[in-house]
Amino acid sequence: MITKPQEFAKAGFDSVSFFANTAFDSIERLAALNLNASRSLVEASFANANALFGVKDVQSFLKLQQELAAPAIEKGLDYSRSVYAITAETKDKVAKQVEAQVADTNAKVSGLVEKALASAPAGSEVAVAAVKTAIKSANEAYEGLNKAAKQAAEVAEASVTAATEATLKAANVTAPKAAKK
Repeated sequence: MITKPQEFAKAGFDSVSFFANTAFDSIERLAALNLNASRSLVEASFANANALFGVKDVQSFLKLQQELAAPAIEKGLDYSRSVYAITAETKDKVAKQVEAQVADTNAKVSGLVEKALASAPAGSEVAVAAVKTAIKSANEAYEGLNKAAKQAAEVAEASVTAATEATLKAANVTAPKAAKK
């Protein structure tokens, strides 16, 4: 239990430090991903331009266009997956830290309240019961919100997965159709 102002300040400093380090780590990873994706895009663009210079007729152009499209789609999906993985990992780290801090704070507040209520004067049982009920309701509300947030994250993750699979399927279906023409 935090009993001194210094302990309270240190706990706050540690929390801010954790969140700042987590944010900077995520930003650093996203920046590296963006830099690598940009480098890859420039290299691919020059290679594709060189390949287009060698095209002699419309059929060759269409065939080359089809060959160049599939890797570009796959790279885009890989990039999207990587961004999603970084952000999901960061969200999970932050959520676990917040959950731990809320549980710790709850325990400390409950301990303080129990200590204060134990020394309550006679005849204040109704007020004591009201405080205990309010604390229980607040904890239940937090648990409900936490559960809803987790369900929303699961739905979003399922949607991203479904969209990725649909895009891959559409790209694979489109490529053979274009080849038949």
